[in-house]
Amino acid sequence: MGPMTGIGIEVDGIGLAVPDGASLLTAVRAAGTELPALCSDDRLSPAGSCRTCLVRADGRVVAACVTPASPGARVETATDDLACLRRDAVELIASALPPRALTVDSPSELAHVCRSMGIGPEAARGADGRGEDDSHPYVRLDRDLCIACGRCVRMCSEVQGTFALTLVGRGGDTVVAPGAGGTWAESDCVACGGCVDTCPTGAITQPGPARGLTSGMRPAAARTLTTCGYCGVGCTLDVVTREGEITAVLPARDGPVNHGHACVKGRFAHGFRTSPERLTRPLLRRGGVLEPVGWDEALAHTARELRVAVGAGGPDAVAAISSARATNEDNYLVQKFMRAVLGTNNVDNCSRLCHSPSAAGLTASFGLSGGTDSFDDVQRADCLLVVGANPVEAHPVVGARLLNHVLHGAALVVADPRAVGLALHADVHLRPRPGTNVALFHGLAHILLAEGLVDEEFLRERATGLPELVALLDDYPPERVAGITGVPAEDLVAAARLYGRAERPAVVYGLGVTEHLHGTDGVRSLANLAILCGAVGSDRGYGVNPLRGQNNVQGASDMGALPDVLPGYGKVTDPAVRSRAEDVWGVPVPERPGLRIPDMFAAARTGDLRALWVVGEDVCATDPDTNRVTQALDACPLVVCNELFLSETARRADVVLPAASWLEKDGTFVNFDRRFQRVRPAVPPPGEARTDFDIVRALAAAMGADLGCATPAEALAECGRLAPVFAGLSHDRLDREGAVPWPCPDPGRPGEAKLYTRRFATPDGRAHLAAAPYLPPGEEPDDAYPLLLVTGRRWAHYNSGSMTRHGGNLALDPVDFLDLHPDDAHRYGVRDGERVAVESRHGRARLVARIGERTAPGQVFCSFHFPTSGVNRLTSDHADTVTSCPEYKVTAVRLAVP
Repeated sequence: MGPMTGIGIEVDGIGLAVPDGASLLTAVRAAGTELPALCSDDRLSPAGSCRTCLVRADGRVVAACVTPASPGARVETATDDLACLRRDAVELIASALPPRALTVDSPSELAHVCRSMGIGPEAARGADGRGEDDSHPYVRLDRDLCIACGRCVRMCSEVQGTFALTLVGRGGDTVVAPGAGGTWAESDCVACGGCVDTCPTGAITQPGPARGLTSGMRPAAARTLTTCGYCGVGCTLDVVTREGEITAVLPARDGPVNHGHACVKGRFAHGFRTSPERLTRPLLRRGGVLEPVGWDEALAHTARELRVAVGAGGPDAVAAISSARATNEDNYLVQKFMRAVLGTNNVDNCSRLCHSPSAAGLTASFGLSGGTDSFDDVQRADCLLVVGANPVEAHPVVGARLLNHVLHGAALVVADPRAVGLALHADVHLRPRPGTNVALFHGLAHILLAEGLVDEEFLRERATGLPELVALLDDYPPERVAGITGVPAEDLVAAARLYGRAERPAVVYGLGVTEHLHGTDGVRSLANLAILCGAVGSDRGYGVNPLRGQNNVQGASDMGALPDVLPGYGKVTDPAVRSRAEDVWGVPVPERPGLRIPDMFAAARTGDLRALWVVGEDVCATDPDTNRVTQALDACPLVVCNELFLSETARRADVVLPAASWLEKDGTFVNFDRRFQRVRPAVPPPGEARTDFDIVRALAAAMGADLGCATPAEALAECGRLAPVFAGLSHDRLDREGAVPWPCPDPGRPGEAKLYTRRFATPDGRAHLAAAPYLPPGEEPDDAYPLLLVTGRRWAHYNSGSMTRHGGNLALDPVDFLDLHPDDAHRYGVRDGERVAVESRHGRARLVARIGERTAPGQVFCSFHFPTSGVNRLTSDHADTVTSCPEYKVTAVRLAVP
């Protein structure tokens, strides 16, 4: 045994050390002794209510879970009198439950404790009668099994931060209930599953074959550790299977980001996998109708038509939209196919539509395209500036961790037009008019400089561009910024002081910063705040960190699925970068940057693009100005689509290839803080569906080409030879170590979780301040279109809803709402729940009105999870001037009679 650190104590004669603040229960478990602790969960604050973990400490009998370890304490657990006391406490609890609580096959924690103590089902002498609540698709409450331990209530408040549960009644009649007193389905529950995981008796369970399984258990069925395929948080999940079917998906207790927690999507939304609407055979359009065919025919047809397109218009007559849902290895192979087989750089991915301004802005400011710090560091910040993001709904595990941090004392500034999520807990909530971010950030920077809240040494030693920024900021005093943004000057000052006076501030932002006409300017102006305060690349703070939308939007770009860069972000115009790729691939690499997604559609409409391959994206639902997108697909002679379902895009394709989902794939994802994590197949794809990796290889073979990389592991290894920042990564290493962040150039050294500690990755090694003036958005409201529409995500669904609408989540959120302020509802004579038509200068959509004060007067909000609503028919083709990212966050609209 090595030298002891922390608090030295003795447990049953065994000396050991435990961390400061540890409980005796932690110490006892560290000594290898298991005690019952029915009110305890190591993720929660201790309660000490069940008295089943009694020990003797220095002669006193105490509850181990609520008694802190003290230096030199002597703890006894194994005496007969203590065993009798613990048994009596467990028997008393069990006696109030009906006999079915202790059946021999019950998987509950209480039943396990009783069996270990020799307490049989006859000890349970309570009666049924308090009833069940099975109104919710994912959570079932059996009140007769509740022992009022409060674990579920604490899980909901302390970990999830939803506060949806409470204990009601008195004495033996105390029972958990949804906070509002109605049914579970009508409560504020967001179905994270934490209550299911922590319940020790089976009072709260997941219906169906997963009943009784929790993340703390080790079920006899097969378990596959993988990474969630929904948002970019990167939660680690245990997929439990039996006879080739998924029984449950459980959050892994040791997940590096989620720490044993999950959201409704990762935990429960896997019903899509067995949906009868799932594609299981290739489809080929004949006579205007998509008909099932075999793989050989579908691939031969596609290869033949690609040759026709190249023969008629050259390699640049073909383009591919790769997938942020697919693995790194899939994306690597797609871009390699386009460049090495077809000879074009016409490859892009959906980061073009969300975080391409992040890549451009962060690269210009700091040198690399990812966030600057790990999320673990962000959660150590004493002041959080959360901008243009609603992580409570769009990234629920991150939202829960941030809220927990705020509830424990961190200051919080939120900048967002809507009063939702974290904004409800903010010290200062800035509500700028949509499209005025740059002015807002300049206003904050002006105050930082005016009040001396900047790091002069950092600016002198590690930054550049200060004189130009200072000159620009003279035009952005609080009063002028208030006039532009609508944010009161005193709120600007309060926010700047909270951020500027913090010892370790951090910036977290989302699509509310990037999806604008001047999104890249927004990212750079936001980065200015961290640079001015020296809060990036130093121990002074935790930098600037984008929350990525889709599960692998970071990795898709890292792998070079972009028209102007190769894997690792080397420019295709750089001869040295091309030469390195040519050495690995053995073929020339085209030097001219390819088409971005909007340019692909434009080229298709003009007849210059003759073939388009869309991998796992429903562009008809998610891309702006839908009418123009559909025109492009209809005009393109060949559209090939890899998909799970017959999406709006797939319906317009000429070839539809059935693809495997994230639960059926092997490879890696990169999450929002640059961590590579393993993805492992838990079940086989249905029918004849194939992984995207296999589809790309097969199509290359049909064209007479060999892409090499027989396995995803070989593809990542090849990528590391081409891109030095990934050279230290491999499947074997990730299997051993878990998550590893990039840059990681050396297999023997850890990756860089915190960037720029020595120098920035810019050519001069300095952080670059940006002096971009505020410019108005692409659209402004007027008399004809007086309202501003903002689009975004809601908690129950994901992106275009292709997975979440094929399962129980549809019961939680069945329609697309239009949120509007009561003043606007009164003005237009709209009633809550009424169907309304929304019109813009570009199109028309039909939604259901939801009246409340989440939005400000003159602004409305809706999601894009229901393609049939036609929300993206409303959005314009205005796009960020640097990256072509669409301006989803500012669309002028009006309400009309449906």
